[in-house]
Amino acid sequence: MTGEPDAGQALRRATAVGPFFATVEGPLPDGFRPLAELAAPEFWRRRIAEVAERLGTDEPRVAASVAQLGVAARLWSVALGTAVPGGVVPDYDRSYWRLPPGGSLELWVPGVLVPDGPTAAALHRTVVERQLTPLAAGIRAVTPVAEGLLWGNAASALAGAVRVLRSGGGLAAELLDRPPLRGALTPAGRRTSCCLYYRVPGAGLCGDCVFDRPPRAR
Repeated sequence: MTGEPDAGQALRRATAVGPFFATVEGPLPDGFRPLAELAAPEFWRRRIAEVAERLGTDEPRVAASVAQLGVAARLWSVALGTAVPGGVVPDYDRSYWRLPPGGSLELWVPGVLVPDGPTAAALHRTVVERQLTPLAAGIRAVTPVAEGLLWGNAASALAGAVRVLRSGGGLAAELLDRPPLRGALTPAGRRTSCCLYYRVPGAGLCGDCVFDRPPRAR
């Protein structure tokens, strides 16, 4: 990565897309923690319990999947919201997060960087390698959720961000052709794994689910 362009302009442009693309402006507020701490098993032990209670499920892996999908969606949304229109990527290595009670993940990003190579490679390194990979390891240290499920969530979140942006399909295709996202979605955009949301009481299937109908309970 080289240089640091007008970060405020790039991040405000992403924020204008919608809430999931938004970042907190101004100086670092109180209560924010380094983004790297999102990978800590201690965080996921608490988070999974909170989400399980909110969803009314007694299956930790279901709560883990739902919680991880939300984090992946936030990370991809901000990243694509800066990369697609401006060709820059968020500086997640120096970013911070906060999770208000009952709210969604808030992100404070100090700047954006100009990739010194292909944008897809920079996004893969920034989001997949440096954030989602250690995050998945932290989750799996707490509950036995399938690794393929978590990468299916990441791929689904990426595709969802592109749909909201209504652009960036080519960039997403390059990312989805790189392991570990490769094979997580079919050419038609359906998942090849299930996020388990159908197991939440009263829930149904997601729009891109691998199943046509909820599997019967064993």
